[in-house]
Amino acid sequence: MARKIVFTSGKGGVGKTTVAARLGMCLAEAGERVVLADTDFGLNNIDVVCGVEGLIHYDIVDAIEGRCRAKQALVRHPDFPNLFILASNHSDPNKYISPQAVRLILDNLSHAFDYILIDCPAGIEAGFHRAVASAEEAIVVTTPHVSALRDADKAISVLKSYRLKSVDLVVNMARGDMIADGDVLSPREISDILKTPLLGVIPEDDGVYLGERAGGGAKKAFRLLAGNVMKGTRRIYNAAGRYGGFFGSIRRSLKKNL
Repeated sequence: MARKIVFTSGKGGVGKTTVAARLGMCLAEAGERVVLADTDFGLNNIDVVCGVEGLIHYDIVDAIEGRCRAKQALVRHPDFPNLFILASNHSDPNKYISPQAVRLILDNLSHAFDYILIDCPAGIEAGFHRAVASAEEAIVVTTPHVSALRDADKAISVLKSYRLKSVDLVVNMARGDMIADGDVLSPREISDILKTPLLGVIPEDDGVYLGERAGGGAKKAFRLLAGNVMKGTRRIYNAAGRYGGFFGSIRRSLKKNL
């Protein structure tokens, strides 16, 4: 049976959907069978992030309303054969879909996959509860910005009302130079403030957010994150590592002047 993991943030713009998609790709590369399920019926863009928007024929609402079977609504990623995308409602984003209906579709898929990664809408409104109700585990994605931390804290508080097996934290868009200079909180400090175990750190990398495959530090960071998810380890990418010492101070200076 698949592990059902919901990705939430409390705030938009922190890269939650991208983190879910890149993690799904890493898990698929490792041989795991993965579904990326989009439950953000307002923005419904995980198919765009994965580059398969032109391949969508059915979505989750088609499966719920019986126009197709759950497996027929899945789109296999052309570059990752073990990765499947389940798009959200494209035809009528404002249509009410119950948490029970979403859970039924995901439960029907569960026996054929190892992971179902659920992309949750930002905020803690009805869409949040619809997504979380289908999950067994949660990953909260935040950035070091104060507003993102405040909203992540709210989301974590609400998640505590659910009987989830685990709630973990991923710090995204971590600026290693600013962490080294003490200009922003470190991921460990963020974890302590939010009282949530740190599962991964993803460094700031423009390529990841321009639809390109993660490279360099981001690639290593996502692989560490995938390993932590699969094995239960806590190997955390050190975003500030290359900015320490004499040469690191030069790198920090150059980055600030770009």
